[in-house]
Amino acid sequence: MARQVLLFTAQYGDIPLETLCAKIKDWGYDGIEIACNDNHLNLDKLSQEYCDELLGTLKKYNLALYGVSNHAVGQCVCDPIDIRHKGILPAHIWGDGDPEGVRQRAAEEMIKTGKAAAMLGVKTVIGFTGSPIWHLLYSYPPVPPEMISDGFKEVARRMKPILDSYQEMGVRFALEVHPTEIAFDIASAEMLLKALDYHPAFGFNFDPSHMGYQGVDYLAFIRTFADRIFHVHCKDVWWSDTPTKGGVFGGHLPFGHQDRYWDFRSIGRGKIKFEEIIRELNRIGYNGPLSVEWEDSGMNRESGAAESLKYVKHIDFEPSNIAFDAAFIKE
Repeated sequence: MARQVLLFTAQYGDIPLETLCAKIKDWGYDGIEIACNDNHLNLDKLSQEYCDELLGTLKKYNLALYGVSNHAVGQCVCDPIDIRHKGILPAHIWGDGDPEGVRQRAAEEMIKTGKAAAMLGVKTVIGFTGSPIWHLLYSYPPVPPEMISDGFKEVARRMKPILDSYQEMGVRFALEVHPTEIAFDIASAEMLLKALDYHPAFGFNFDPSHMGYQGVDYLAFIRTFADRIFHVHCKDVWWSDTPTKGGVFGGHLPFGHQDRYWDFRSIGRGKIKFEEIIRELNRIGYNGPLSVEWEDSGMNRESGAAESLKYVKHIDFEPSNIAFDAAFIKE
């Protein structure tokens, strides 16, 4: 059967869960990937009763739950912390803003996120890790190799206790490979897996939009990490065929600015080759959900959600269980 198609709720975080569920059902989605926020999955209220009520709301609209996401808190587990992080964190995690305290509280919250997933009967937590070495991306002044190695060691030191707790709870962590994370392309993802000693609770959320404009072979990513693709985001991206004022690094221009070299687009309206992605996912035997992460600064988000579902349903197809020319062969 075709894969389940979800809507990731983060971009609709201002809409109460039940109101959003009614919309999602009307659009025709099979379920959701729920974001940790005040309106959708509030970890401050975590209890089995709270989880049962949440599941009851989903059942009311015949929607399934396939993933729990906590990107903002995960970002702060390994990042150098500054005032930017205050704007994305719950107040109790920011606390007094002391960087190490923020990182430790963020790690505790990510373990709590795994507990919430287990209580909700969900196997996958999707999110970020942050990175202590992202600022070293462009190698000037020249970066000694040991600085990169030390960065991966630090991420492993901070992430392994979280992953150990996930393994005990029967939950997996899917890192969204993404600029500003410790893993942002195939090469850095390979380095991270090695640093984590190929921890069984660690894998990836495959989102091609973060790779296409970088020039990363996102189809090769699927083949390279065939046994580590735990979740899939369907999100598109556009990039210019001609030089622009703001290059691949963005020129400090906001999303949606006409002078950007690249911008996220509603799925089917960018340059990602989604049919080829479906074929690669079929080859590796991925039968998990396809989660629409809608991000398009130039498009209404509700019409975008409805259109995205139709597109994903159209491009998804089951692999063949027989060679097309088998009927031509006579025994």
